[in-house]
Amino acid sequence: MTTNVIKNTADNLSKLNYSILIEAKEGGYQATVWGLPECQVFATTKEEAINNLHELVKSRLQNVEIVTQEIEMPQKEHPWMKFAGKYKDDPQFDDMLADIEAYRRELDAEMEEYYRQLDAEEEVK
Repeated sequence: MTTNVIKNTADNLSKLNYSILIEAKEGGYQATVWGLPECQVFATTKEEAINNLHELVKSRLQNVEIVTQEIEMPQKEHPWMKFAGKYKDDPQFDDMLADIEAYRRELDAEMEEYYRQLDAEEEVK
């Protein structure tokens, strides 16, 4: 498995979207960045809670770097590939294929006869 770290420039990270969970509590509102429970504030109004949380996140991100990590998934072998070419040198393989083909024709003939009988019964009715 290969991992590449891609450094983001300030241009493509100038805006960061995050979800805020706002809960009405006794005496005000608690605002939390969804997924970051340590980024949480309490205020008397919703707007104040959102503004305070925004300032907290801004100050927290002041001295950090955000990187995107690209992970290349390992390539798995197709499960049937281990059987590919297994019988290429088997002298009986062609005979086996011929037997399968003959059996398939026999089954097809039986089904054809069955359908003919059903059609004949339908015509009698």
